Amino acid sequence: MPPCTRPSHRGGNNFQFYSASYNLAALEHISLEGRLRRALKNNELVLYYQPLVQARTGKIVGLEALLRWNDPLEGIIPPDKFIPVAEESGLILPLGEWVLREAGRQLSVWQAAGFTDACVSVNVSAIQLQRQDLVTIVDQVLKDNGLHPWQLELEITETALMIIRPEVIGDLNAMRQKGVTISLDDFGTGYSSLSLLQELPIGKLKIDKSFVRDMLVDPKDAAIVSAVLFIAKSLGLRSTAEGVETPEQAARLAEEGCDQLQGYLLCRPLPVAEMTEFLKSRKTIELREQY
Repeated sequence: MPPCTRPSHRGGNNFQFYSASYNLAALEHISLEGRLRRALKNNELVLYYQPLVQARTGKIVGLEALLRWNDPLEGIIPPDKFIPVAEESGLILPLGEWVLREAGRQLSVWQAAGFTDACVSVNVSAIQLQRQDLVTIVDQVLKDNGLHPWQLELEITETALMIIRPEVIGDLNAMRQKGVTISLDDFGTGYSSLSLLQELPIGKLKIDKSFVRDMLVDPKDAAIVSAVLFIAKSLGLRSTAEGVETPEQAARLAEEGCDQLQGYLLCRPLPVAEMTEFLKSRKTIELREQY
């Protein structure tokens, strides 16, 4: 019998096996949830920002808000380490609302400083989409910060769209009609039907970095990127390529009609203070430089 398991006799012939590693994982999960609750209360959550630029001109047209946890002991913790716990515990709701409000507030600060005609993009989880007051929160964010609806972009994954209730589609339509952009993130990595692009108020497709990375050396990835761009253009949708790391990738994407680029070639995700300095020094990014 493996040392990490032991039988528990419950009478008769009923035995259960408990794993020490499972118990440890459960304890770590509970501990992380408690720490995350304190983090939300103690303002340990921060937003980093990464620019979105026009593929042909390099003009900065937007910023994606990326959540990080600045833990006093561990330092910066990426979202993949704590978002699953937030979703399972329900903390994703207050956390997601904070991201929306903070991203809107920060964009208004930059706008007042002269960085105008730009949007902010925020990731929204499937659980957040289910909340009945999402449209109200979005309206409040726009009103409180003096933003136009087009200046807010909500990024939703294919997986989230596959499990949403019919009522949510009504909310998405309402926000789209106001002018808020609904963006389909990591397009091509899920199993959604293309019919979703007709049924839902999608305004933009984001090409996943896994396809962009090898598009110049892998014919299959190149074909997928070309196909997504063709679909976007045919349906009147905007397109953004994620994970752009080389000038050659940027040039090819621009040639194929991609609207926007995002990635380390242009700028890595930066905390607010560093992004503020970055925006002061430029409104366009040379597609040959890396910051």
